[in-house]
Amino acid sequence: MKIAIIGAGAMGSVYAALLADAGNEVWAIDLWREHLDAIRDRGLQVSGASGERTVANIRVSTDATDAGPCDLVVIATKASSVGTAARSLINNLTEKTLVLTIQNGLGAGERISDNLDSANILLGVAGGFGASIPEPGHVHHNGMELIRLGEMHGGITERLEGIARVWQDAGFNVKTFDDINQLIWEKFICNVALSGAAAAFDRTLGEVMADPVTWGIAKNLGLEAYRAGKAKGIHFSFEDPVQYISNFGSKMPDARPSMLLDLKAKRLTEVDAINGMVPVIAKQQGLEAPYNEVITAMIKAKESAFSD
Repeated sequence: MKIAIIGAGAMGSVYAALLADAGNEVWAIDLWREHLDAIRDRGLQVSGASGERTVANIRVSTDATDAGPCDLVVIATKASSVGTAARSLINNLTEKTLVLTIQNGLGAGERISDNLDSANILLGVAGGFGASIPEPGHVHHNGMELIRLGEMHGGITERLEGIARVWQDAGFNVKTFDDINQLIWEKFICNVALSGAAAAFDRTLGEVMADPVTWGIAKNLGLEAYRAGKAKGIHFSFEDPVQYISNFGSKMPDARPSMLLDLKAKRLTEVDAINGMVPVIAKQQGLEAPYNEVITAMIKAKESAFSD
């Protein structure tokens, strides 16, 4: 299968490495030239949860056009770049090309469908899955629990199962779901609670949960998101969101979420698609989300210190 990975950050690099190592023709598309040059010249070194290896057959470019028509395009950019990524795919798409987006937060599918036919969009949720790039050309895989895949408009289809098999053959633990939006929301409330608090207070997930003050804030962040989702008609698989968030965080106590890593690297975060989305949705449902309003403002204040 010919696959283009749009966004060769930490997660995108893991996707590219394992899919290429399984024999697929994989293109890694990104603007980070130093990382792409290292991959082209020395291969992509992978360490951590998915095993030690160097993958030498990944093709790289800063321009998606170079990849040409693909069977699958995976958008692995930050949430804020999803729309731009979708607009760059005009030369990669055929009538049968599937576009899979795997992002934190909400709204990625909708931003893609503003630019592409929503009939060919798949949505993904990476759970218990973390990665980092210690240096250009080297990705460290922190954890790999489960990737959940679904059709944007619901249902289990033959093409969805086919894509799942491609990822399974590459070593990923993958399951398909009839209602992927439920899964997106369930991860969303965990990101809202734990990533928001960790980024705002410079803590690991375990440190957030161990401190009564930050844990109290995290719980309220998650509860605001849960109530907004319930009001919107989301059917959660649990009735105790605090316990669900606690179970999620306890599996990765040493994890530093991507929003925190972005702040430490002086990069803009995905806060608008995570904590920033909760007040928007809450307002639509006649609710308020003051904890998320404050945490969003705190993170944006940190961003403003290096983005001016």
